Amino acid sequence: MAAQKLTRGRLIQIIVLMIVLITAFIWRTVTYQKPPVTTNQAKVCSLNTGNCTFTIDAKPVTVSLLPLDPKANIPLKLHISNIAVNPSATVNGISMNMGILPVIFKQQKEGWLGEFIVPQCTADKMTWAIDIKINNNIYTSEFTVTK
Repeated sequence: MAAQKLTRGRLIQIIVLMIVLITAFIWRTVTYQKPPVTTNQAKVCSLNTGNCTFTIDAKPVTVSLLPLDPKANIPLKLHISNIAVNPSATVNGISMNMGILPVIFKQQKEGWLGEFIVPQCTADKMTWAIDIKINNNIYTSEFTVTK
């Protein structure tokens, strides 16, 4: 395509477009507010030894991990009981950065059941954290996986 002559009309169009884009950028930068997320970590419990209990909306919510002795590269199940809203959760490595793994939940009669698989690490034992997000609150539990 051949270059076109820069006329006064095209120059005015370019200047107006740049002013609009710069104004939009400045407005978005000045008015942006990060959404508040609170972390409740009154106690960090180990899911290897049993269930974790959190109080959400004045109701006890139980979180359990099956199997109790989790291994790498096998499906793990996270059960959350006594809650009506769909939770979201991520699993991330504490001992070593292994990325962030999502937990996919399905509704059950007694609550929500999530499934995920943790990858195998070079170490014999690896500690992981589960961050469960319910109503903009994050509840954290830990568990250890062996090879």
